[in-house]
Amino acid sequence: MFNDLILPSKCSGDEAKINLQKLKSLGYIIGTDEAGRGCLAGPVTAAAVVLTQEQEEKLLAMKLRDSKLISANSREKIFAKIQELGVLWRVSQGSPALIDEKNILRASLLTMSDCVKKLVKKLNHSPACIVVDGNQRIPELNFKQWILIKADKLIPVVSAASIVAKVLRDRLMRIYNEKYPAYNLARNKGYPTEFHINAVKKFGITEIHRKSFCKKFLEKD
Repeated sequence: MFNDLILPSKCSGDEAKINLQKLKSLGYIIGTDEAGRGCLAGPVTAAAVVLTQEQEEKLLAMKLRDSKLISANSREKIFAKIQELGVLWRVSQGSPALIDEKNILRASLLTMSDCVKKLVKKLNHSPACIVVDGNQRIPELNFKQWILIKADKLIPVVSAASIVAKVLRDRLMRIYNEKYPAYNLARNKGYPTEFHINAVKKFGITEIHRKSFCKKFLEKD
């Protein structure tokens, strides 16, 4: 039973595989991860994914791993494969306004909770466990959770969630770049590069910027 399992917040790759197989024997597993926590602009984007064994194997054959460890081109190819295989996923976004109101941690967790709930509704059956990347439990989520640091590197379904979140967020930032070209969002994706920080200082902030993140760059020397 689930309550008999010891699910550590940190573990080796081999330990992660063993625990994952035990969880799979109890039912389906959802992986969730987010992208864009450290950005000055744009939403924080979370994805929830469920994989069949066949889907997992085919994605691993394409070198599925944490989205931060592969190129943008590789992420797009894996995302295309995710779609081709009919992988079930849902995505949610926490707006800059939500981030400013709640803080980035709370906004990230709320966004992860939302996409998990949407996926469970689609599946119409409760999961055995939600595997969450990081060290924070998702609040207001009435499912078993495995909170695992570096889950995006250790657990394939979480790696897939990291790909979905990153690809869709990057696409959105390229769209925003057309409206706000002065900030070079197509290149920096909203992260605090030197160019982006200087643009904020020169032009101020837009409706997609996080006021709480940009405040220090707008203060007069």
